[in-house]
Amino acid sequence: MEGEKKTAGTWRIVAIVAICACAVLAVLYATKPSAPANDATTEAASADASATEASTNEGSAQLTLVEGEDPLSLWSDDAPLKKKLVDYVEAATDESSADFVPVEDRIATFDFDGTLFCETDPNYFDYTMLVYRVTQDPDYIDKASDFEKATAAKIIDQNENGTKYDELPLEHGQCIASAFKGMTVDEFYDYVHEFMKTDMPSYTGMKRGGGFYQPMVQVVQYLQANDFDVYVMSGTDRLIMRGIFSADTCPIKLPLDHVMGSDETLVGSNQGDADGLDYTFGQDEKLVTGGTFLMKTLKENKCYIIQREVAKQPVLSFGNSSGDFAMDNYALSNPTYKSAAFQLCCDDLERENGNTEKAESMLKDCEDNGYVPVSMKNDWKTIYGDGVTYTGAKAEVEVAEAA
Repeated sequence: MEGEKKTAGTWRIVAIVAICACAVLAVLYATKPSAPANDATTEAASADASATEASTNEGSAQLTLVEGEDPLSLWSDDAPLKKKLVDYVEAATDESSADFVPVEDRIATFDFDGTLFCETDPNYFDYTMLVYRVTQDPDYIDKASDFEKATAAKIIDQNENGTKYDELPLEHGQCIASAFKGMTVDEFYDYVHEFMKTDMPSYTGMKRGGGFYQPMVQVVQYLQANDFDVYVMSGTDRLIMRGIFSADTCPIKLPLDHVMGSDETLVGSNQGDADGLDYTFGQDEKLVTGGTFLMKTLKENKCYIIQREVAKQPVLSFGNSSGDFAMDNYALSNPTYKSAAFQLCCDDLERENGNTEKAESMLKDCEDNGYVPVSMKNDWKTIYGDGVTYTGAKAEVEVAEAA
C-alpha cells in the first residue's frame, strides 16, 4: 500500500510538471512574431480582395457596423428618421424605460421596391425580369404565350410612354407564375441570380442586384444589432424576393422565411393537374412552380401576411407608397407598445430616378397620417455608394432644355 501511494504521488508530480511545461510553451507560441506571408499566401489574399471588389459590381457594397461608430453614418445628422429611430431603439432596449419592448416583440417590417431597393429602372425588378423572360430569353421566347407577350408589351409601353394599366399588377403576377412554371425553387433562385448580374440601364457602375439603398441597409443592420426581428413584405413575387436575398452579393442578411412576397402555387413534379388534396408527394419528386398565381401582397394583404406568418403586430414599419399605408397603420395601431412608421420620399433627381410630384404627395401623406418622412435628397449622404452614377439625370435636363 505504501508503494502504491509513492507511485501515485510520483505520477502527480509528473503531471504537474507536464502541465506547467505546456503552459510555458503556449505563452512562447502566443508571443512569437508572426512569420511573413509567403508569395502564395499574398497572392491568395490579393485574389480574395479582388473577388470582393468584383462582387460589389454585381451587388451592393457590403456594409458592416463597427462598435463605437455611428451606425447611421450615411444619414445626415438632421434627418428626422435618424433622431426618431435612435431615440426609439434606445428606449425600446432599455428595461427601465416605459417604452421598453421585449426582444420577442421587436418586429420591424419593410417594403422592398422603393424602400430598400431601387424602385424603377425603368420599372420594378420583377417587371423587367418578366420582359426579359418573354422577349429576350433564348430558352423561352418561342414558348411565351400570347397573354405573356401582351403583358410584356404593356410593361414596355408603361416604361416608354408612362401609360397606366390598372390591371397590370395582377396580370404581371399571373405571367410570372406561368412563364416560370415547372422550375424547382433552386432553379428559380439561380435564374434570379443571373438576372441580378445584368446592367442597370440608367446607372453606371451598378448591376441590377446592386440596387440596395445603402442608408436603408444601415437601418436594417442597426435594428438587427439591437435584436429586432426584420421582415420584408413585398408585392414582388415571393420566390423572386427570396432569390434576391439568397444571393451572395445581397448586403442584407435575413432568414428566407423572413422574406415574403406575392404567391404562386408549388406542386409535385409528377402531380400534373391533380388537386393537392387528391395527390401525395412522392419521395422521388421535387417541388416545382405550379404556374398559378395566388395573391398580390400589397395594401391590406400585407397585414394579412404579417398576421399569418409572423403572428405579431410590428412595432416599426418602413415603406414608400400608398401600398404600404395599411402595413404602417397596422404597426401604429399596436395596442401593446409604442410604435412608429417611416415613408421614403423619392425627391432625388440627381442620384436617383426621383419624381417631385410623387415626393410632394408622399410628404403630405406623412403629415396627414403621422408617418416620419425620409428625404432621399436631403437625408442621405449617398444612395448606392461610391462608383455608382445615375445617368438618367443628364437626359432629363437635356429634354427639359430642348422643350
